[in-house]
Amino acid sequence: MRRGAADTEGWQAAHRLVARLPKDARLVSSNEPKAWQTLGGDDAVVRDRRFDEVTRVEPWEGDYRELRRAYVEGADHADWEPRAEVAKRFDAGITEHLALAGGRPLVVATHGMAMTVWVMTRLGLESAGDFWADLRFPDAHLVDLGAGTVERAFTL
Repeated sequence: MRRGAADTEGWQAAHRLVARLPKDARLVSSNEPKAWQTLGGDDAVVRDRRFDEVTRVEPWEGDYRELRRAYVEGADHADWEPRAEVAKRFDAGITEHLALAGGRPLVVATHGMAMTVWVMTRLGLESAGDFWADLRFPDAHLVDLGAGTVERAFTL
């Protein structure tokens, strides 16, 4: 299969991201191949479905970005995973993998809506919609649960 320019740029950005991660970090991704590949796509990366994106049924027509933003801001959509369930599964994954990391940094490759819902639940955000809309691929955020902060770690 031949890669297009956008695919090549994505691969290059993922390689730059991995190069900047702490060498001793515990690497965990969602089950999506792209998330796993973003962290290197090898046996060092643990896959965990708790970091998968929000399950949902989106209509073919309409503004999907508007629907997604409304969701992270608190709107209920039929056939979308309830935000409380997303936050609960995500938090359980974070708790388990932090323990398994044994004091080492934990790096999770996940998805925008799921991460936003979790961060909103754990830390609160002034605007969940703005946080979600500002996410890029690949993006790296440092979440400090002790301090209750989240900030972009670096820009690629």
